[in-house]
Amino acid sequence: MVSSSLSNKRYTYVHERESEAAKGAIDIHHVLINGSRATGYARRRGLGLLLVILAISMYFCLGKDNPVRTLSWSCLLIGFVIMLQSKKFVKKESVIIMPSFGIQLETQYLSGKTVSRFIPIGKILKPVLVECVTPVTCYWSLSLFLRGEEQLTLVFKELRPPLKMLVPIWKALCSVLGTDQSEMITEEDHAVSG
Repeated sequence: MVSSSLSNKRYTYVHERESEAAKGAIDIHHVLINGSRATGYARRRGLGLLLVILAISMYFCLGKDNPVRTLSWSCLLIGFVIMLQSKKFVKKESVIIMPSFGIQLETQYLSGKTVSRFIPIGKILKPVLVECVTPVTCYWSLSLFLRGEEQLTLVFKELRPPLKMLVPIWKALCSVLGTDQSEMITEEDHAVSG
């Protein structure tokens, strides 16, 4: 049952809940790349790569003794490279919260491949929202402090959804873990209090 959703140009956030009345119900949060952008980008990148490889193969075909054989090997190489490239494109990432057991993080690729990681509830110390700053951009990330690990574990490894999509997931994680949500201070809080 879809209980809420948000969308912008790049991402769509969908929140599903098994049952509103049931305590301990499975809580599912999806962040999807909007379809036309993901497949369009993959097609443009694949087409560009195809043209480059075709141009290189034609260059070698003109100077070789058997151009038909070279062209057929080039087509096989092109298909192989496009197949490898398509596996890297992410379709969606999901956070499945099972209050009694733990959290499952899933990444689904355009190729159909799904990579899952399960984190037991007892291993999670605290979910945190972190502002990541690079020389080129600034973005928010949802991470987990895990017992026995020195580094933060990223919830979304491939996607960078905006803060307004991360906050509901962070709140759901905090409520399941029983951590305090009042520690997050945003610019909106400063504007209201100031």
